[in-house]
Amino acid sequence: MKQSNACRYVFGPVPSRRLGRSLGVDLVPFKTCTYDCVYCQIGRTTNKTVERREYVPVAKVLSDVRRKLTRCKPNYVTLSGSGEPTLHARLGELIQGLKNMTRIPVAVLTNGSLLGDRDVQAALRLADLVIPSLDGGDEAAFQYVNRPHAAITFERMVKGLVDFRARYSGALWLEVFLLGGVTASKIEATKIATLARRLRPDKIQLNTVTRPPAEDFAFPVPAARMKQLCRVFGGKAEVIADYQTPALDSGGEPDADDVLTLLGRRPCTVKDIADGLGLHATQAAKLIEHLHDAGQVVEQRVNGRAYFSSMKKRAGTPPPGPVGRTQKTRG
Repeated sequence: MKQSNACRYVFGPVPSRRLGRSLGVDLVPFKTCTYDCVYCQIGRTTNKTVERREYVPVAKVLSDVRRKLTRCKPNYVTLSGSGEPTLHARLGELIQGLKNMTRIPVAVLTNGSLLGDRDVQAALRLADLVIPSLDGGDEAAFQYVNRPHAAITFERMVKGLVDFRARYSGALWLEVFLLGGVTASKIEATKIATLARRLRPDKIQLNTVTRPPAEDFAFPVPAARMKQLCRVFGGKAEVIADYQTPALDSGGEPDADDVLTLLGRRPCTVKDIADGLGLHATQAAKLIEHLHDAGQVVEQRVNGRAYFSSMKKRAGTPPPGPVGRTQKTRG
C-alpha cells in the first residue's frame, strides 16, 4: 500500500493568482484568527483570538517544508493557511529557519491586525514579501466585513499598518477585498484608497469573491466594475486575475491525501488542483471523482464554476446563524 506523501503543516503548492505556485505553510489550527471575515473562503472563524503562542511546533513545520521541497520547486514559500499566521509567537524563528533552508523567497499573507505589535514587526522584517489586507475605509465597514476580535479597533489596525511600513524595507503588497453592495461604491473605495496611500505599498491588489465565501451575503463585484474601481487606487493598483499557467512537474507523484490536504485549506477547481500539484487535468479529475464518490469532498458552484472542498473542513464550519446587519443596510 502506498505511503501518504502528505505533510501536516505544509500544503500545495497551490495555484496563486499573485505568487505563481505557492507552497503553503500553516502555523495555527484551523480557523484560529483575529478576524471572522464574511468573505473567507474556508468558512467562519471558530477560535477568534489575539493570543500569540506556539500553536504548532516550529521544528516539525521546518521538517515538513524540507521534506516537501525535495518533491517540488515552488515560486514562494508562503505563510498563510487556515488562520492568521502572525498569531504564532515564534514566527521570526520560523522565518529565519526557512531562510537558512532555501533561497526560495518567503511571503507572509496576513490580515494586518497585529502589525502594531513590535514582536510581529521584528518577525516580519525577515520576510521577502508581506501582503496585508485593508478591506474597509472606516470603523463601520471594518466591523461589517472583517468582524474583528473585540480588542482590535479600526484605528488600532490602521496605525499598526502604518507603523509596520515605516520599519519594513521589503516588498509590501496591499490586498483590498471589495464586496458588492458594501465597499464597491466610489465613495467607499476612495476611503480605502486614501488610507492605502499612507502605507506606500509597492502594489495594491484588488480582489473580490471568486470562491464559496463564509456568508452567502458576501457578493462578488463584476469584472467591469472592478476595473473602474481600480482607477480610484491609482497607478500601483491592479485587479487580481485568475491564475492561468500550464501545469508543472511537482517532482513527485501527488496522491489523494495531497488533494485532500490542499482542499482542506481552500476550495479549488479541477484545474487549480492540476496546476498546484503538477498533475495532468485528467489525473486531477479522476482523483476528485474518486474522492467525491467516497464522500470525502463536496462540490459547490460559484459563477458557473465547480469548486471542491474537503468534507472534513466543512464539518468544522458552524451552521448558519443570524447576521446582525443585512446586505441592504450598506446599500
